[in-house]
Amino acid sequence: MMRYDLTRIMDWVPRASRVLDLGCGDGEFLAQLQTARDVEALGIELDINNITAAARRGISVIQQDMDRGLDNFPNQSFDIVVLAHALQVLHRPHSVLEEMVRIGKEAIVTFPNFGHWRCRLHLGLLGRMPVSRLLPFEWYDTPNIHFCTVTDFEALCGQMNIAILDQDIVTGPRATILNSLAPNLFGSTAIFRICKQ
Repeated sequence: MMRYDLTRIMDWVPRASRVLDLGCGDGEFLAQLQTARDVEALGIELDINNITAAARRGISVIQQDMDRGLDNFPNQSFDIVVLAHALQVLHRPHSVLEEMVRIGKEAIVTFPNFGHWRCRLHLGLLGRMPVSRLLPFEWYDTPNIHFCTVTDFEALCGQMNIAILDQDIVTGPRATILNSLAPNLFGSTAIFRICKQ
């Protein structure tokens, strides 16, 4: 079963659009997107094993470290730029966001919400960094280096003149009334559709 944030991304991607997926992994999602939405897709990935797997799926992929910049892509060269569950592992997430809204007419970003009540409770009661199905790493071996909440992301977009076109803050496969009332507290995954103002 596909992660819910990826399902939501698929809903937001227009048919026959040009899509750039930053941190595309093994290309499984891009392959599904190509089949379901008939998109022209390109992936960016650093890990050579993932690049090989993506190429085997027929995905065009470039080996590139997005933390070092994306200036090889012209302005507005893609309809959609995707960054799914990778914002928190970037060294310069604000720079990558700036590049995303420059390269794409729109961008879609998903990330684990570190402001979720379970994270807060775990840290508050146990005094230890949380480990869960969504965040399965210990503090010493986690790739997550920038812990972000829904509120943090909204504030950063405001500072960077990035418009939030749509958002979906969820826990599990669908949003609940609690997610709507207090998304920073009750949403475990944040999904934002953004563009340059």
